Amino acid sequence: MNATFRRGLLVVLLCSAALLPSSPASAQYFGRNKVQYRTFDFEVMKTEHFDIYFYPEEKAGVEIAARMAERWYSRLRRLLRHELRGRQPLILYASHVDFEQTNVIGGEIGEGTGGVTEPIARRIVLPLAGPLAETDHVIGHELVHAFQFDMTTLSEAPQGMTGLARLPLWFVEGMAEYLSIGPHDPNTAMWLRDAARLERLPAIKDLDDPAYFPYRWGQAFWSYVAGRFGDSVIRRLLIQGAAMPYEQAIEEVLGVSVEQLSKDWQAAIQKSAVPVLLATGRELVDRQPIVQGREFKAELNVGPALSPDGRWLAFLSSRSLLSIDVFIADASNGRVVRKLTSTATNPHFSSIQFIYSAGAWDRASRRLAIATVASGKPVLAIYDAQTGDVDREIRITDVDEILAPAWAPDDSAITFSGMRGGLTDLYIYDLQTDRLRRLTTDVFAELQPAWSPDGRRIAFVTDRFTSDMATLSFVPYGLAVIDVQSGRVDRVLADAKGKAINPQWTPDSQSLYFISDRDGVSNVYRVGVGIGGVGGDRSQVTTIATGVSGITALSPALSVASRTGTLAFSVYTGGTYSIYTLPGTAGGPPWELAANAGALPSPQLHTDEVTALLDNPSSGLPAPEEYPVEPYHAGLKLESVMQPSVGVGVSRYGTSLGGGIALAFSDTLRNHSLFTAVQMSSTIGNSISVKDIGAQVAYINSTHRWNWGVTGGQLPYLTGGFQSSVARLPSGEPIQTDQLIIFRQTERSVAGVTSYPLDRARRIEFQGGVSSISFDQIVNTTTFSLRTGAILQDTTETTAVGETLQLGNASAAYVFDTSITGATSPVQGQRHRFEASPTMGTLTFTGLLADYRRYFMPVPFYTIAVRAMHYGRYGRDAQDPRIFPLDVGYPWLVRGYDVGSIDSDECVATATSTCELLDRTTGSRMFVGNVELRFPLLRPFGADRSVYGPLPMEVAFFADGGTAWSAGQQPAILGGSRDGIASAGVGLRVNFFGFLVGEFDLSRPFQRPGRGWVFGFNLMPGW
Repeated sequence: MNATFRRGLLVVLLCSAALLPSSPASAQYFGRNKVQYRTFDFEVMKTEHFDIYFYPEEKAGVEIAARMAERWYSRLRRLLRHELRGRQPLILYASHVDFEQTNVIGGEIGEGTGGVTEPIARRIVLPLAGPLAETDHVIGHELVHAFQFDMTTLSEAPQGMTGLARLPLWFVEGMAEYLSIGPHDPNTAMWLRDAARLERLPAIKDLDDPAYFPYRWGQAFWSYVAGRFGDSVIRRLLIQGAAMPYEQAIEEVLGVSVEQLSKDWQAAIQKSAVPVLLATGRELVDRQPIVQGREFKAELNVGPALSPDGRWLAFLSSRSLLSIDVFIADASNGRVVRKLTSTATNPHFSSIQFIYSAGAWDRASRRLAIATVASGKPVLAIYDAQTGDVDREIRITDVDEILAPAWAPDDSAITFSGMRGGLTDLYIYDLQTDRLRRLTTDVFAELQPAWSPDGRRIAFVTDRFTSDMATLSFVPYGLAVIDVQSGRVDRVLADAKGKAINPQWTPDSQSLYFISDRDGVSNVYRVGVGIGGVGGDRSQVTTIATGVSGITALSPALSVASRTGTLAFSVYTGGTYSIYTLPGTAGGPPWELAANAGALPSPQLHTDEVTALLDNPSSGLPAPEEYPVEPYHAGLKLESVMQPSVGVGVSRYGTSLGGGIALAFSDTLRNHSLFTAVQMSSTIGNSISVKDIGAQVAYINSTHRWNWGVTGGQLPYLTGGFQSSVARLPSGEPIQTDQLIIFRQTERSVAGVTSYPLDRARRIEFQGGVSSISFDQIVNTTTFSLRTGAILQDTTETTAVGETLQLGNASAAYVFDTSITGATSPVQGQRHRFEASPTMGTLTFTGLLADYRRYFMPVPFYTIAVRAMHYGRYGRDAQDPRIFPLDVGYPWLVRGYDVGSIDSDECVATATSTCELLDRTTGSRMFVGNVELRFPLLRPFGADRSVYGPLPMEVAFFADGGTAWSAGQQPAILGGSRDGIASAGVGLRVNFFGFLVGEFDLSRPFQRPGRGWVFGFNLMPGW
């Protein structure tokens, strides 16, 4: 009996070749860049329970945030009856722009992410939000997550393994919102009223549906449960929900079925909504939105900005499905005439500040100013709205972020709210002298400035008249006006209830429109503003039951055309955001509701401990003090341990042992990372050779924009086979001789790598190192008697087979990636990589790679993907037999030609080849081309919200082609005689719960006559 493992040998040798820099396998990675535009000089502030990591520019805001954090700790310790184990790390950045550069959280951080708490070391990472009230909320929200992680982690559990992973997102995030905001939230109440109005109230089991935003609906759930059963059940539900299905935990803790609790909750929401719905005015019933959002599609149409002549409407929208961008529409009919930005696929501007900002028109209704971020710096981008071109970019060096720009009526300057050191102030940029003037300097919020048409005053949002810095008490925002020349600030609406935001002037500069939730429902109001700034008569302009709102409760949602007086505002209705316009009006008397509609539905059968604590800002607040500060030292600590593996095997050749472990270390800021892995196994005869030990060590330094690292180690690759024969001894005794033949390739290497990101999409990479590759053959011969079973001979011989390769290698690459990845593969944008990788030493050759990919989406979520890739080895030893040839028949290149699917009867021998089919796919150079039509499985059935389904799946119709050749040959596509291979078929990619992507494909290989359709499977995302 004879058997070999040729297939295994092919795979192992290919893998070893992949370790050489001149391998196509080493080029199959892309990814956007996290750019460290600046180096942060971190220090550590020590409070009673926190280690707060910060840098000097934000110290004033951090000293306030430290007291907030300690107050939140006191509140949550009391509410959840739990002490956190160990000190709590809190990493603060001065702005969202800086926060996006953190190494603590991998990958890109979007504009909508206000903070993160990671489970491994329980680090809270967040930017100071500008307004202190917003920073306070985010700290509280994220600290709830820290408590959740700590309370659901068993003491013996591996790092990062918490019971929180089994709880749904609405359960976790809703609890954080409820404990940090409480049961009174007009923004969440708006969502509930809208669903009640349309009879779309969810049951508790429906909350996993993305149609129900987990933060808002989760907060509403917890508010109802806490009001009905008391805040004490929160702790019990959290702990038991982490140990069993949450439905079971609800029934055990609350003593009521999930179905009954759902009905009771829905009834409470309906009861709360009815008074507001009955009181709704009718002025919008017959008025269609100028920009209509699709019902229950989570579409955003917000941040309206009317041009002064009322002709054009700029607005922020997610209608492109993959990003939020600025669109220009005809204000008379809502027809979109231009998409002004493409933040998803254009790497120049990394942000358009869509959460707290909107565009602003110049006097001529031609240019639009947008607050953006480019290369890590705030930029005022001035677009020509008629052509779509950027007319001017103004880099503002003295602030960290720009929000809500507004033109002076004579176009000479632009005012904006600027963040610096984590706090906001008002600024004016003179467009003629290029000088920046700071209007305010304090710790209070100064937001959403609006320049009066007469040029004398600027209205803005502030908390300066009501906040108490001694107790860090922040009441709802109000309005103020500042005199441009003198800087005098006057209060508007001294007796206002609720918040008042988004001021917009009437054309005569005598009144302000604004948004208020004085009765728990956000609507547009109007107030006269005298010379002294004191508000005059107040009237209500809209009576909308859901609410006039942007993305958040503080986002801009109102605009007024400065010459015509027309209003434009965004309304949350039908589960989406639409924009309405309304002629200028004086409004009418404010409506009066019997109860404040901002209270979330709750029976209030128990004492509301959460509200009591939130309403008492002094409770748990430490007195101001000078907390000790020390320099940050980047000491490495064990961060994670891969589950150790141990294996035992028994065969006629003896017992074998094997095992491995991997460790990861980092500092608190993850600027330094160390990865180690070792695997040992015994070979024939239960012996362990040094060459059989696999070990790798890698160190990565991400402190600066130049990221660099070193890696080294030893990797053994084993393959082989066995053969057996039967004979007789001269005595006539039958014997059997078995030979186990192991081929071992051992690579020892050390290398240095570095990369420099030019921006989010582009980077250059360099690598250099040395390696030594040896080849051994181990033959174990065992002879035994077939009559008695006794072993007559057992020998092991190890011999070198081939010269040890001593190689030096280097590479340089340019990488570009603006692609947007769906659940299983990229769906829009482009990516390419160009690389040269010379190898010197025993072998001398150079690998050249050009890999270009483009993704077109002509119709939402239908993607046409194309790829063209060439890789070749060039130079003296490019065809050396010790380097395994390239193969285009792998399933990630040309499907249908995998060596494992080829039968022996397909291998036609020729004078120069034992298998012509396999040989035509290999060479030292190759070219591959692919085309795919890919779309989510559910898309043809009309799904456009949860398009990928609960288990994300994607269909791909494909056509693949490729050719391989060696020096002295010419491929057919270049007029030569070397034919290629091609296939077509259909694939199904499945994202298995975010851990890996698998592809099942059925392909028709055109160069395998009579073979028919070939089924394939591989674990790899779509290219």
